[in-house]
Amino acid sequence: MTRLNIVLYEPEIPSNTGNIGRTCAATGSRLHLIEPLGFRLNEKALRRAGMDYWDQLDVTRYLNFSDFCDRNPGAKIYMATTKAPRCYTDVAYEPDCFLMFGKESAGIPEEILLEYQDTAVRVPMIEGTRSLNLSNSVAVVLYEALRQNQFAQMERTGRLTRYHWK
Repeated sequence: MTRLNIVLYEPEIPSNTGNIGRTCAATGSRLHLIEPLGFRLNEKALRRAGMDYWDQLDVTRYLNFSDFCDRNPGAKIYMATTKAPRCYTDVAYEPDCFLMFGKESAGIPEEILLEYQDTAVRVPMIEGTRSLNLSNSVAVVLYEALRQNQFAQMERTGRLTRYHWK
């Protein structure tokens, strides 16, 4: 079964994490939160952005990056960063891989990136752009990984409410 994993390294903005949680719930992805968090999980902004999906979410918290690594031995981790030399579309994502994103103000620390330089990826942007919004970056990379895995277990056709498609 395809079950991708989104990892947020020390997220700071509750509404971003709420939006990411909603995306994880809609895609059947797990959410991993590496502390410290810049908010409490019961904050209104987090719940508002995640809407009523937060209770359906598979969320795991970690004390730090070492705790994350200890509890996920052998995990294939792709580091999404503006510093990566390779585009996110240039790699083949495994069905159970981990897609890691850094905190809004500073990204993933460079000492961690160096350990994972073979799996560091970036979303292309025009020169001079600092970064995309965290929740947008997660959605872009996650949906590429899902596409590569044929959107396994996902509904691929929509339904009209009052009418029918021909």
